[in-house]
Amino acid sequence: MKMRTSLLAAAVLVAGLAVGPSVLPAAATAPAASTAAPSSPGPALEAAIAGLPRADATAALVRVGGTEGVWRGSSGVHDLKTGRPADPAARFRAGSVTKVFTAAVALQLAQEGRLDLDRSARSYLPELIPASYAGVTVRQLLNHTHGIPAPDFPGTTVEEAYANRFRVHVPEDMVRSATSKKREFAPGERQHYLNIGYTVAGLLIERVTHDSYERQVARRVLGPLGLRNTYLPGAAPRIAGPHNHGYQTMRLDDGTTGLRDVSVWRATDGWAAGDIISTTADLERFTDALFKGRVVRGPLLEEMFTLPEVTDFGTGEPAAYSVGLSMKVLGGREVWGKTGGRWGYNAAIASTRDGSRTLVYSVNSTDAKGQGMNRTAETIMVAAYGRP
Repeated sequence: MKMRTSLLAAAVLVAGLAVGPSVLPAAATAPAASTAAPSSPGPALEAAIAGLPRADATAALVRVGGTEGVWRGSSGVHDLKTGRPADPAARFRAGSVTKVFTAAVALQLAQEGRLDLDRSARSYLPELIPASYAGVTVRQLLNHTHGIPAPDFPGTTVEEAYANRFRVHVPEDMVRSATSKKREFAPGERQHYLNIGYTVAGLLIERVTHDSYERQVARRVLGPLGLRNTYLPGAAPRIAGPHNHGYQTMRLDDGTTGLRDVSVWRATDGWAAGDIISTTADLERFTDALFKGRVVRGPLLEEMFTLPEVTDFGTGEPAAYSVGLSMKVLGGREVWGKTGGRWGYNAAIASTRDGSRTLVYSVNSTDAKGQGMNRTAETIMVAAYGRP
């Protein structure tokens, strides 16, 4: 099963089975916005999250910042059973937003001379990376131009994934599964967004630091920025602390299609590519610090804002992913950031390069990890920045 999520690209996140309105209660509350500046997209954002819960999402938390204005909003419910309002300070699974943290740590290590972006991954992990992938560099792992295919996971449907939700996936085993296959393309020739490059990157971080990936992220990013509500869960299946429940459309035990609570789910298949848990406030602070050069300092920050000059493996379109981030032109200007999806949850961080407008959202989507972008998430993005 491919665990594919992306950023602001049009066909990247989630579209699933349609779910009838009868399975959802009426919206518990109107969107709650705290502040809005005259130049902010407040009215459009308020409209974007109005009416939750609905078929595609049960809750949404949104924060817009930057020099152009500030807006905060939340809508929907904490859970469908009680129908009480969504908690705007709730933790959530941020999925592939994790990749930005992983890339930042890797770039810090490169700045310290402990990791060489132009050196092969095999030279660091010779016992794990086979000779057939000897040409893959660290930079290619981070910008998805490595050519390593996805590992095998049990099942191909959301129902099969749910049945295996407590399985523990070992990073080394995922790498062995992926690298036992024929490469998709020669390293550096094309771009294919997959989790596997970041799984290897997490192992590289552990190899050169002689420490766990989780402790390195905490020591280098979470602690210095004061991100007290952000953590890496390891094999723990529950979201610690306050959180709004996530639901996924799937086939139920009685054979009907409906919503199942998927809040409790191990995310070890994502690990350094997609297991982080955070809040909108923490991710806004992280985004602001990252774009201001306070996380990755000096010339290496430009790695995050440089697209490789290759085409996408599947579409033939120009590459959209840099080291850690992705770029999309919205409303006539470049917007950089990252989306993430776990079952029942979608999230994103985004900003203009100059930080004039930042966006962080969490959408409790019912169609996560499908083939198209969740409707509520897409409407939020367009409201914040404009159309492609």
